[in-house]
Amino acid sequence: MADHAHHDDHHGISHVAPVKVLLGTWGTLMVLTIITVGATRIDLGANYNLALAMAIAVVKATLVVLFFMHLRYDKLFHSIMIAGGILAAALFVGFALMDSNQYQSTIIWNPDSPPPAPIGPPPVP
Repeated sequence: MADHAHHDDHHGISHVAPVKVLLGTWGTLMVLTIITVGATRIDLGANYNLALAMAIAVVKATLVVLFFMHLRYDKLFHSIMIAGGILAAALFVGFALMDSNQYQSTIIWNPDSPPPAPIGPPPVP
């Protein structure tokens, strides 16, 4: 009876990304960084500049998560957990931003002439 020893280098614990993939990802991140810096020189309006910067940041974060953190080669469960965490954070920030417009009139922009308080005792002279 012959003993067939089978040596499998891929045991499922980790994945080693090829250097070509890592360097390509790094190069793409550097190009996107240059695009981000260049986009600050263009005035598209506050809302569009923010949207452009956030879109580039999302693409860069996705590249980091997929290739440097090896999520592309990982189990589906881990991808779902990362996506769920990002969704929860986005919902938190989104609801906080939607709620902030209610309080804009009570923010004291000039301490020398504050707006009147909506409730409470009158100010002491």
